[in-house]
Amino acid sequence: MNAFELKILDFIQENFRCGFLDWFMPIITKLGDAGIFWIAVAIVLLVFKKTRKTGAMVGLALLLGLFIGNLTLKPLIGRIRPYDFHELTFNEPIKLLIDAEHSMSFPSGHTLASFESATVLLINDKRLGIPAVVLASIIALSRLYLYVHYPTDVLGGLILGIIIGIVSCFIVNKAVKLYSNRRLAK
Repeated sequence: MNAFELKILDFIQENFRCGFLDWFMPIITKLGDAGIFWIAVAIVLLVFKKTRKTGAMVGLALLLGLFIGNLTLKPLIGRIRPYDFHELTFNEPIKLLIDAEHSMSFPSGHTLASFESATVLLINDKRLGIPAVVLASIIALSRLYLYVHYPTDVLGGLILGIIIGIVSCFIVNKAVKLYSNRRLAK
């Protein structure tokens, strides 16, 4: 599987590399570093009463993704990064546009955090959700362009992110409903 996926990454390198994307993709991918952009979104949403529930959903999704994706699946699966696999296989290093990553490859944490958050936003407010899905998609593509994830890493992060986003909305809605019912019962 890795060799086939490297062909896809090599195709991207050979056909899409250009000065603008070499500048743009590292900037876009930084938005996903440690989920910092999405954490900031959650915090801003939590500040305002009208969006507090959505902020809680984004926050919960990010926490679940951290535990499921980064702390469980990455070490359990232990898939090496494509640039490392390429160098081991072909004895030829890839010139990266960003610093090498120190975690395992599957799933893509950038994609996971982005699609968790974008899914929550899309479910709760399409005006925020549609741009969030576009941004999440660009962040996911940046991981391929930058040769730091295999296509299946990104696909796994996308699918898991959507599922975790949906589950987070369900959990927070249930918790809010239970809390409201208890307050009414008093």
